[in-house]
Amino acid sequence: MHTVFIKNYGCASNTADAETIAGCLKQAGYPLSTNETEADIIIYNTCAVKGPTENRIISDIKKTPKNKKIILTGCLPKISLERLTKEVHFDAATGPSTGKELPNIIQQILQNQKPILLTPPKEKPPLTLPKLPTNPLISIIPINNGCLGKCSYCCVVHARGHLQSYTIPQITQRIQTDHQTGYQEFWLTSQDTASYGQDINTNLTELLHTIQTIPGNFYIRIGMMTPNLVTPIQPQLINALKNPRIFKFLHLPLQSGDNTILAAMNRFYTAEDFQTITQTFKETFPNLTLATDIIVGFPGETTQAFNNTLNILKKTQPDIINVSKFFARPKTPAWHIREGLVDKEEIKHRSTLTAELAKQISTQRNKTWIGWSGEVLVDEKGKIPNTWISRNFAYKPIVIQSNTLLLGKTLQVEIVDASQTYLKGKILTN
Repeated sequence: MHTVFIKNYGCASNTADAETIAGCLKQAGYPLSTNETEADIIIYNTCAVKGPTENRIISDIKKTPKNKKIILTGCLPKISLERLTKEVHFDAATGPSTGKELPNIIQQILQNQKPILLTPPKEKPPLTLPKLPTNPLISIIPINNGCLGKCSYCCVVHARGHLQSYTIPQITQRIQTDHQTGYQEFWLTSQDTASYGQDINTNLTELLHTIQTIPGNFYIRIGMMTPNLVTPIQPQLINALKNPRIFKFLHLPLQSGDNTILAAMNRFYTAEDFQTITQTFKETFPNLTLATDIIVGFPGETTQAFNNTLNILKKTQPDIINVSKFFARPKTPAWHIREGLVDKEEIKHRSTLTAELAKQISTQRNKTWIGWSGEVLVDEKGKIPNTWISRNFAYKPIVIQSNTLLLGKTLQVEIVDASQTYLKGKILTN
């Protein structure tokens, strides 16, 4: 059998897709390699959300030895197939969430065929497909494919389509099965978890309520939610987060603190809406971990509009601020904008200023945790030998040091130091 290496890029949904690809290939009998040089077939599970990511993927593909078979899957073939065809060699291309088709695609390319499968599948891939986890403790569960958004800068809707939700029984059955297998942490993921269920007459809070009835010791992390879809379910969502098994973690993308720019982005909320939501959540959960996303340099962003973004970040104090420079993406309305373009050097300058502010806020927020003690779950190996990454109730990453195997352990720790991106903990008891 030909050996396969899977190279993954992008978001949690892509990671879930890569795990399913690996599971389906293993079930079909294909050996999986952890070493790219030893593999006969390279599968690039691609991301298309940003221009620099696309450039990096294409650069990686160009470096692939000519004797390897190359399969491109994920979002990028659906967004930039023309560029891929011009610039790189590949043997097959598919859209995202095509794990169960990969064994057949491999058979085709070994027969010197070149399948291009970019038509959206008629049905969502079953949640019961086999998967090989990236982390044996963390199960990433897509609760829906696609979204309800029409963001003028986002190409992902063209790759993953409009909203298709899994049913509550499908999701809860996957959680039960995975928990019995040993998973202790579940990431509910999608392009927008707040849109969940609007196509099947349910919603995210009903899903969370049902998950809470599942017996066992495990934790739930809710993925990114757009503000305008949080507002209608906010009271119920806050009530759901009171459950101790749900991390007090809110990923709420702001994108811009200026209402004119938000309107141009086709984001159906205002900066004031964002501020109200975060304030309301923090009133109930003072130690909430708030994550947000910012795009700087969107066409029409004046100096005042940019300053409005900085001001709302200062007011809301997100723990995590993901800063992106604006890059026009194919198949989006923003791709065609020719007026109000912000100079590239100015975009770079604004990105630097925002990143510096993000560092200040994150560091200060993390320092408030020094002296806290409580229970954590160790869910990752650290990058440095004999270090481990654990998470507390607010999903804060807490690095601890030990020569003992701690993965999956629940510990009592005390926070003794803090940096921009993590806390440092001391083990109190095992």
